[in-house]
Amino acid sequence: MKARRLTAIGLVAAAALWIASGHLMPHQSGENRVAVRASDGATKKPFRVAVATTSVVPHSRKFTIAGRTEADKRVTVTARTGGVLTDLKIKRGMWVKKGDVLAILSDEAREAQVVQAQAVVTQKRTELEAKRALILSGTLPRLQLVDLEAQLKSAEAALAAAEAEHDRGVVRAPWSGVVQDVAVEVGQAAFSMAGREIASLVALDPMLAVVEVAERQLAGIKVGGIAEVRLVTGERASGKIRFVAKTASPTTRTYRVEIELPNADGNIPDGITAEVVVPLLPVLATRVPRSALTFSSTGNLGLRTVDANDTVEFAPVGVIEDEQSFMWVTGLPDRTRVIVQGQDFVREGQTVNAVGIPELTAVAQ
Repeated sequence: MKARRLTAIGLVAAAALWIASGHLMPHQSGENRVAVRASDGATKKPFRVAVATTSVVPHSRKFTIAGRTEADKRVTVTARTGGVLTDLKIKRGMWVKKGDVLAILSDEAREAQVVQAQAVVTQKRTELEAKRALILSGTLPRLQLVDLEAQLKSAEAALAAAEAEHDRGVVRAPWSGVVQDVAVEVGQAAFSMAGREIASLVALDPMLAVVEVAERQLAGIKVGGIAEVRLVTGERASGKIRFVAKTASPTTRTYRVEIELPNADGNIPDGITAEVVVPLLPVLATRVPRSALTFSSTGNLGLRTVDANDTVEFAPVGVIEDEQSFMWVTGLPDRTRVIVQGQDFVREGQTVNAVGIPELTAVAQ
């Protein structure tokens, strides 16, 4: 009985102490807790970032695309008359000039036909000169003058045809170039030689660099512009854009562009892989460090900037050229303060401590 009484007295005493504690040490109310948190936030330092002020300037873009070299002209030289090939003056890989003799066919009486036609011309001219005085004096009818003049012209035309046929027996280069292939041997063919392939020629000067350009890049490429060509062999050349197609390829929907390259020494071969750098029309752009680019919470590519109050904003940009350490972008106003270090640790709407690059590397404090 005594133990129960002591327990009851202890419980009453504990309750009295708990009630008294509410008056002696009052708990913090909701308003007090908010005030404490606010004071803690006020003492926390803002995140420090490095910023750079950018400038918008005209930038000449460059468009790089893979292509190939292509000979300006190529032709298959054929025999234009019959006969046996008696002399072949060329070999594969030989350089020839315009008018050089490539091959000679047997005469096949072509020389005799020229001599005969010359004799007929001489005869008709002599008859005309002998009878002209008699016709003009009225001894012979005037109509004979017209007939004799017609006969002379006919003989001269036959002589011209005989000489042309004689010249066809000598095969000449139509223009300067290199012999790509020789398709005949001495002693070949008789009557079938007419129309037979003798050799194929390729003109290497000038050489063309040919690329296929997508329709989106076509607007900035103009005839007469300068383009740089880098060959797979390591050589470089510069030339003018001489042709831009106005009709797209039906299969690839691309447009053919030709760059003319001087190649007097023939060092640039036909059909080699090349990389063509074509300058495009200049646009207003901003140069920023590659590392400054980031993505927004919605997945857009851009840059984080700070306004006059050092509040973080996000500016979407478009990339127009990629360099090794920098990017040329559009979409930024002039004199924008871009976060170049620490941009991945802050979010839009956050107030930061923006410090210029020469003063600080972005760190968290």
